[in-house]
Formats: sequence, structure tokens, C-alpha cells
Amino acid sequence: MKDFFSKLLNGMSIGIVVSLIPNALLGEILKLIIPHAPYLQHVVDATVIIMSMLPVLIGVMVGITFQLTPIQIASVGIAALVGSGAIQKTAAGAFALNGIGIVINTGITAALAVLFVKWVGTRLKAYSILLVPTLSILIPGMIGLTILPFIKAATGLVGVGVAHVTSMQPVVMGAIIAVIFCLIILSPISTVGVATVIMLSGVSSGAANLGICAAGVGLAIASYKANSLGTALAHVLGSPKIQMRNFFMKPKIAFPMLITAAVLGALAGVFHIQGTPYSAGFGLSGLVGPLNFMHLAEGGWTAKNIAIMLSTFFVLPFILNVGFIYVFSKKLKMIKSEDYQLNFE
Repeated sequence: MKDFFSKLLNGMSIGIVVSLIPNALLGEILKLIIPHAPYLQHVVDATVIIMSMLPVLIGVMVGITFQLTPIQIASVGIAALVGSGAIQKTAAGAFALNGIGIVINTGITAALAVLFVKWVGTRLKAYSILLVPTLSILIPGMIGLTILPFIKAATGLVGVGVAHVTSMQPVVMGAIIAVIFCLIILSPISTVGVATVIMLSGVSSGAANLGICAAGVGLAIASYKANSLGTALAHVLGSPKIQMRNFFMKPKIAFPMLITAAVLGALAGVFHIQGTPYSAGFGLSGLVGPLNFMHLAEGGWTAKNIAIMLSTFFVLPFILNVGFIYVFSKKLKMIKSEDYQLNFE
């Protein structure tokens, strides 16, 4: 069971990083250039469409991780898409992309599809090409679609909990929300989904961004010895979710990042670092967090605001994480670089 869960999370992590990184690298930067080069809008649109293909990529990568046959891998991919909720039918009868869907349900559906195609095995012989994809839609795909509303409602409860925290004193609220989002970004739950459901804004959104920033920068620093530089940078430029498997196997690897998140979140309350419901779940990815703070900060791009932005989003996350990682690895002997190893190459 542990091996199954490990492979599932590893496949999900790869699918997530591959689908999200193009938009993370290009999205916000191109939006600044598009007013002067409108033709680049097609590139941004392409990255958004690729993000919506996340369920398929998760299913395919999970299938590859389990070393399934090509037909089985493709079948897991389409089953995951059916159960994700990423595509919805409009009143006019058209099909519309609905973001990335519910990632947890995508993972559950992919897991059911893997179990199903493994159970089928070679029983269908020459009819596999005809029946395995179809049955994968009818059985694990439909099961995933059936439980989708319940999983979505359960995910919404996380948002309700976060919403209660927003009524606290700003410094305390900031610290708690930053820690919560630092944890959420390491789980299959969508940080963007939680933030938009409860319309997280103002200092709450800024603190959420800093919590994700703490996770991304910290995991990049902690993992670079065990992985390639590109993989380490993917934690910051893409998503810290690529560490899902390692986090669930060894939750202690997140301790330095959680403490860093608490400090940064408190500073969000002190310096009134803000964000929007649509920026709260990104952190440093695509520079969404820092750019939104600069847009919303009183006075805009002043020297003071730039100094606050550079300190809270870049300098302090690095310094604090380096310090806490040193304490937990060298002094307390609780973590080591191998704990963060990823097998993506």
C-alpha cells in the first residue's frame, strides 16, 4: 500500500509540474509585454490550455510510474480527465475548460483506473484496444465523476477553516494562514481553488503567497544537493507540489519551511502585504505574488515598497530557510538532503 501511494504521488507530482511550469514561467511576464506585442497573447492562451490538461497529464504520468502498457496508460489518462471536473458542459451544449479541476479527485480517479487496468490485465487479450479505454471511462471514470461533488465539498471545508482565521489580529492571522498555505501547497489540494472559493484578499492573500514562497524557496535549497539545479528551481518557478510524495512519506521535511512561513506570514501583517483572491495561491510562481503586492501597495513602485517586496519575497525566505534547514539537518539531525530526492529525469 505504501509503495502504491508513493508511485501515485510521484506520478501526480510530475504531471503537475509539467502542466503548470509553462504558464508559471511565461504567464505574468508575457502579460507585461502583450500591450506592446499583442500576438504573444496566443502563447499565453496556449499555456492556459496546457494547464487545463493537468488531469490527463496526471493520469498518463501515474500510468508510466506504474509501468503500465501504452493502452493502459492512455486509459488511465482519459479516466482521470473524466473524474477531474476540468471540463464542463454549458447550457448551450458546448464543452468548456474549467481550470485544472479538483486535483484530489483526479488523483483518486487515476488510482482507481490503475487498479482497474491492473485487474483486467491480459484478460481481454486482442480486445484490449477496444474495451480497456471504454471500460476505463465507464467504471473508474464514472466513479470519479460520481464522487466529484463530495470531494469538492470536502475541499471547500478547508476554505471555510481558512475563512475563520481571517478575522484574527493581522500578525497572528498572517502567520497562521501562511503556515496553512505552506501545507496546502504540499498536498493535492489546490491553493488557488481554496483562495478563490473564499475570495481570500488583502493581507490574508499576501500571507498565503508568502507561505507558498517559504515552501518553494526552502524546498529548492534543501533539495538541490539531491537533485539537478533545474529540478531544484522547479520548486520556485513551478510548484512545491512536486515534493508531495516525499512530504507524505516524511512530513518532517517541511518543518524548516513551516517555521519560515510563520515568520513571513507575521511580517505580512506588519508590512500590510496584500494580494487578490486570484493571486493568493501562486507564491513566486510567475512572480504573481510580488507583482500583485506592488500593484496593490500604497504608493505603488516606491523605493520603500520595492525594498519590502524584495526582502519578504526573496531575501528573507532564503535566509530563514537556510538557517532553519541548517538547524534541522546539522543540529537536530532530523532531515537530510536525500529526503528531498526526486526521480524526474
